[in-house]
Amino acid sequence: IQKMLGAICSPFEAFLLNNGVKTLPLRMEQHQKNAKALATFLSQHPKVSKVNYLGLETHEDHLMAKDQMNGFCGMLSFELRDGLEAGMQFQRNIKFCTLTASLGTADTLVTHSASTSHVNVPKEQRLLYGITDGLIRVSVGLENIEDIIADFEQALG
Repeated sequence: IQKMLGAICSPFEAFLLNNGVKTLPLRMEQHQKNAKALATFLSQHPKVSKVNYLGLETHEDHLMAKDQMNGFCGMLSFELRDGLEAGMQFQRNIKFCTLTASLGTADTLVTHSASTSHVNVPKEQRLLYGITDGLIRVSVGLENIEDIIADFEQALG
């Protein structure tokens, strides 16, 4: 069991987990609120060809998600019209948000998969999984949404 599930957490880790669970609903509410606002901004930007966020009414699976979920989470992705170079330029321009290869903290995290986590995966294989040259993945954090949007706006140029 230990091999499959890991060791028992330390008392301090248990304390941190217990503390975090107490504020989880508040954090998720802000996480989702910020994601919806960012997705709305991105869906109207001329350099963005597509936004993948179930909370947008224009998303093909919005109604099904609305029936099945209490919210739409804080994760989204979007496609830049100009592909690989645009994705790499966006990544170079980010200043406020954090660039990373993995997602999921209280901070807004951004990754351009084609030039980071999937750089060694052949393009044909990436495309089979929907990882295009211009795909940007985002875990929207709890920061002030105006700061997040301002960073994305300046990064998009």
